[in-house]
Amino acid sequence: MEKLTATASKTTLPEWYSPETGIYSSKHPPIPLPADPFLDVVSFIFSHHNQNGLTALIDSSTGFSISYSKILPLVKSVASGLSNMGIKQGDVVLLLLPNSIHFPIVFLGVLYLGGIVSTMHPLSSELEVKQRIVDCNACIAFVELEKVGKFQPLGIPVIGVPENVNLDEKSNDFEAFYMLVYSKGDLGVKPVIRQQDTAAIMYSSGTTAASKGVVLTHRNFISMVELFVKFEASQYEYSSTDNVYLAVLPMFHIYGLSLFVVGLLSLGSSIVVMRKFDVSEMVKVIDRYGVTHFPVVPPILTALTRAAQGVCGNSLKCLKLVSCGAAPLFGKTIQDFVEVLPHVDFIQGYGLTESTAVGTRGLNTEKFQKYSSIGLLAPNIEAKVVDWITGALLPPGGSGELWIRGPGVMKEYLNDGEATALTIDKDGWLHTGDVVYADHDGYLYVVDRLKEIIKYRGFQIAPADLEAVLISHCEILDAAVIPVVDKECGEIPVAFVVKRQGSMLTQEAIINYVAEQVAPYKKVRKVIFTQSIPKSAAGKILRRELRCSLTSKL
Repeated sequence: MEKLTATASKTTLPEWYSPETGIYSSKHPPIPLPADPFLDVVSFIFSHHNQNGLTALIDSSTGFSISYSKILPLVKSVASGLSNMGIKQGDVVLLLLPNSIHFPIVFLGVLYLGGIVSTMHPLSSELEVKQRIVDCNACIAFVELEKVGKFQPLGIPVIGVPENVNLDEKSNDFEAFYMLVYSKGDLGVKPVIRQQDTAAIMYSSGTTAASKGVVLTHRNFISMVELFVKFEASQYEYSSTDNVYLAVLPMFHIYGLSLFVVGLLSLGSSIVVMRKFDVSEMVKVIDRYGVTHFPVVPPILTALTRAAQGVCGNSLKCLKLVSCGAAPLFGKTIQDFVEVLPHVDFIQGYGLTESTAVGTRGLNTEKFQKYSSIGLLAPNIEAKVVDWITGALLPPGGSGELWIRGPGVMKEYLNDGEATALTIDKDGWLHTGDVVYADHDGYLYVVDRLKEIIKYRGFQIAPADLEAVLISHCEILDAAVIPVVDKECGEIPVAFVVKRQGSMLTQEAIINYVAEQVAPYKKVRKVIFTQSIPKSAAGKILRRELRCSLTSKL
């Protein structure tokens, strides 16, 4: 394939690419964003429709639902209840919750009050939660009802949130939560919230090193609603109010949060919530509730394909669209899905926590299908493709690191100016750490990742976090963690460990040591003992060398 140079004639390049600046513009027309500086995302999403009586959130296991007419009153009740507890504008509220029809109510209630939400995996260890509380200065936590006792010693108030049950049936087991949701109080004078105010602190591995707090504003979320969720819905002829989405992706992750907690509520679509992904229940839930849209990550797509091969009759006929994100898909995985479910449109998309999930989205027509692409740039988004060695700006036909710029880009990394400056340059370009190829139709394809992350079942794991735990062991001199591809999980963490001389440490002992200090999904799955960890002159771990040596050691 011929690669154009940056000095190629303008006539050979598409109009959406500028050879002078190296900027790729979106092929989609720009979308005007709200100009009012005094606008919060909650008021914004509920100003879009009046869907009285239409179902918003449905618990997949019990069928209990919340209508659109009830959501905003519940959100306001939570905001009022938190205010009565002394939570005020700018305070940070920690959510340690699995998927639930209550999750959006709590999240939006905090934001309506002017508070800030930080989300965590509900299986996070006590040490991880303590570190988060200190890092973001959280002053109250919402946890699963059965874990209230476990987290009470953390030093901040803990509110237990029940599993998906009918809140009309009051129970002493979750009285504190019930009082919040049905406080029926009045905030009085609603706090003045600006678009530029912080709404959430989401944690991400970034492009290198340990997890960092990604500071996202109300403007970031408003942009996400317009440029990701509402824009994608506008590309199809059917009405959004007829769509039924299946929420399996975790709501505490930016992918699930952007869709099921915030964006889709602006469309009037119904959201069927699964507390935990279960392969055997997936097909039943899709058929029972007439699910039309199913956002997934690669391991779930594989599970859906396998399940679809065993169904018959009209099962899964309600599905219209399956969209995949968090990690790229290629070849046989896509082919198998398209063959077994030919009536279902399949697209991929791209976004980061640092871009509030805004980036690219796929779109297929009868004559134009690019299933392996992550799609075109979203409206209002600009990009550059940069040679990661020379820094040269590359035109269509070249592969390089993707830089993006737009209203979804985060405000900063929390209390980390150095990391912020390394990730967002002075001109506002977010250096994603992902290597992409851009074709001459404007479609992008993920080629490789420069990011030092592991993507396990759609969750991002920072190797540096695991390395810090490993090195804290008194018998480990040095360590490095890299991802290894796994068909079921996406990737799994494998550790290279340098032991102290004479140490009798075993693989099992190390795996157990790490498991005691991190969430279960972060556990190291295999340990390889080595004499040294390859590093650059600057001390950076050369993970590519470790990957090259891995084949002979596994």
